[in-house]
Amino acid sequence: MIRILLAEDMRMLRDALEALLSLETDLDVVVTVERGDQIVPAAVEHRVDVAVIDVNLPGQDGLSAVEDLRRRLPGCRPLILTGIGHAGLLRRALALQVPGYLLKEAPPEELAEAIRRVADGERVIDPQLALSAWDARGRPLTEREREVLSVAAEGADVAEIASRLHLSAGTVRNYLTSAVTKMSARNRVDAIRIARESGWIL
Repeated sequence: MIRILLAEDMRMLRDALEALLSLETDLDVVVTVERGDQIVPAAVEHRVDVAVIDVNLPGQDGLSAVEDLRRRLPGCRPLILTGIGHAGLLRRALALQVPGYLLKEAPPEELAEAIRRVADGERVIDPQLALSAWDARGRPLTEREREVLSVAAEGADVAEIASRLHLSAGTVRNYLTSAVTKMSARNRVDAIRIARESGWIL
């Protein structure tokens, strides 16, 4: 029996997925959560084998939760199930060595089979998304530029970004200017839009 954690913030979808997986005799959804910051504590408590995780979750995004899960429960295999088909997000997931990445539009039987394969140590990636990730240009931002742009995307001004990331205001401005230039954006707002559409920031 494969023990599963299901992390999805939309209750109707969460309940539907749980009901769907309960029809499989070898799969057992032992815990569901609606927030990203609930994933690791619930996974550790229930000793799950596979964590099926949405990317956009309140509290903590799914990929950040995967990083924490790797440290706290290395035996748990994460499978990202998302409606976001950006190649940039898949690249981030692959950088984290996420073994499973499926789109929510996939047929239900594919999810059950993907969980089994991930639990067996295989890697399962949506083929169309893998193709687009292969064709897409690599993420142009450094990790620090991505961090600064992510905080800016929350509406923070330069002073607040500097305070939160323990940087000087001048350094923050340099990172923002660099990000805008690298993405051929018109300004900071345009850079945030491009980065979001490309999946480089959430």
